[in-house]
Order: sequence, then structure tokens, then C-alpha cells
Amino acid sequence: MNDRTDTPAGNSSAEADWERQLLKRFAYDVLREQRSARRWSIFFKLAVLLYVFGLFVVSWRGGSPGAFIGADKITAVVDLQGVIAPDTQASADAIVTGLREAFEDKRTRGVILRINSPGGSPVQSGYINDEIHRLRTKYPKVPIYAVLQDICASGGYYVAVAADEIYADKATIVGSIGVRMDGFGFVDAMEKLGIERRLLTSGEHKAFLDPFSPLKQEEVAHVSGLLKEIHQQFINTVKRGRGQRLKDGVDYFNGYVWSGERGLELGLVDGLGSASYVAREIIGAEDLVDFTPHENVLRQFSRRFGAELTALLREKLSLSW
Repeated sequence: MNDRTDTPAGNSSAEADWERQLLKRFAYDVLREQRSARRWSIFFKLAVLLYVFGLFVVSWRGGSPGAFIGADKITAVVDLQGVIAPDTQASADAIVTGLREAFEDKRTRGVILRINSPGGSPVQSGYINDEIHRLRTKYPKVPIYAVLQDICASGGYYVAVAADEIYADKATIVGSIGVRMDGFGFVDAMEKLGIERRLLTSGEHKAFLDPFSPLKQEEVAHVSGLLKEIHQQFINTVKRGRGQRLKDGVDYFNGYVWSGERGLELGLVDGLGSASYVAREIIGAEDLVDFTPHENVLRQFSRRFGAELTALLREKLSLSW
């Protein structure tokens, strides 16, 4: 009788003790996981904070690391890359901003404007050219060199001639000193297709060079005169910048391009060499520091995040804009 009554009690006590041990082990595992999660949470928060701080530091100067290099003398570099036009990385606002910061830095021993451009707006090119001349006058002890890469044509060369000297690679394409305006004519195509052109203007020549209307010789003559005027401005700028380095008897202004090697013979460039060569051998300050303005990293991140968030909302809410 006792054996039968004691056995279930013993089993019940053992089961209760086993359950307590299991609960304690489970609670311990939960606490350990919570502590681990807290540690990882703190780690990731610190990592994000450091990342955001790094973005702020980089974007403080528009992405330029110039202020954080410890060298006591530097060669400042500003890159002019691509078509020279408003709202591009080669706009006058961007290049002028970089040049001003480069000249203003007390460590700068010389400035390199590194150009790789097929040209672009004569107005934007003129702004940059004028600013280089102003900075050369304001900082007469800081020379500026144009270093040409793959191509420096048209508006790119318009900018380059403002520098103290121009360097290129032997295979660089340089020149194209001219002005162009182009378009298409669809008059015959419209006649074949039976399309009637309806054009109303309040000025006799308001729609001149309209591609759907026949050319008028007086309008062609007017535009040709305009192009010649701008071309002459280009010629005057090149002569001002290159001076006696241009050789007599050479037609520099017919729109042709030359290699850097041939350009050296013609006086379009002053030497053959890269940015590193100019910094080391000409300026005497090997540390190249980039002062090229870049888009603000935080602004770029916020815009990208905003675009992704908008796309997500449109997908989830089936919005149609």
C-alpha cells in the first residue's frame, strides 16, 4: 500500500523538479538572448551614428577631402569632366567653386585644372575662363596649369587657355576652335506625307530656322553673322591666353583638332605630361588634393531614400501619378 502511494508522489516531485529546471534553463536562455540582442543593438546604433557622422564630414566640403589632408604643401586639383553646361558636373558654378577653394587654401602651391571635355556652352566656358583670370590676378604666387586628358576641344580649350601653361598627353585630342549650330529640315517629308504646317507668330522672324518651314536666306545670313561674332570672341580668347606661343601662318581657328604631340609643335600646349608629372616636376608638391565639388552626400542619400519610399508607397497603395 505504501509502495503504491509513495511512487506517484515521487514521480510527481521528480517531474516538478524537471519542469523547474527546464523553466530556469529557458529563462536563462531568454535573458542571454536579450543581452546579446541589446549588445548588437548598441553596436549597430553606434555604427550608424559613425556612418552618418562620416557622411556629414565628407559632405561638409561638398565631398572634397581637401580640408582633411595633413600635408603642409599641396597641389590642388579640380576636375572638369564632360560637357560644359548648366546643371552638370562641368558647369561654371561647380568648376568656379572648386577653383576658388583651391586658390584660397593656404597650403596650395599650384592648381591643376584637369580637363576631359568635348566642349559645350560658350557662356559657361566664358564664365570659367574669366574666373581663372581673376584668381590669377588675386593670387599671383599660385600658378594654375591645365592638364588635358583624352579630349579638350571647343569650350574645353576655351577654358584651358586661361591657365599659365597647358600640358597634355601625346594622344590627347585638342583644338576644335570654332562655333556650330545644327538642326534638321522636314519640309519635303511633310509634303510627301501630306502634313500641313500651321505656325502663328507675333514677330516676322520669331520662328526663324524652324525645321518644318523652308529656309530663308536672310535668316541664314543673320545666324551666320551671329556665329562669326561668337567665333571671333573665341579667337580673341585663345590669342589672349596663348599670346606669342601661337605660330604665324597656322590656321588654328578652322575647327580642326590635333593630337597633343602636334599641338605641342603648334603652340597649343606647352608640354607633355600628366597631373602627377606637373605636380611633381613643375609645381614641386607631389600631394594631389581634390577640390572638385561633388554633390552633397547627405542630400543625395535623402533624395534616393525619398524616391525609394515614394515608389514603395505607390506600390502598396496602388497610387497613380
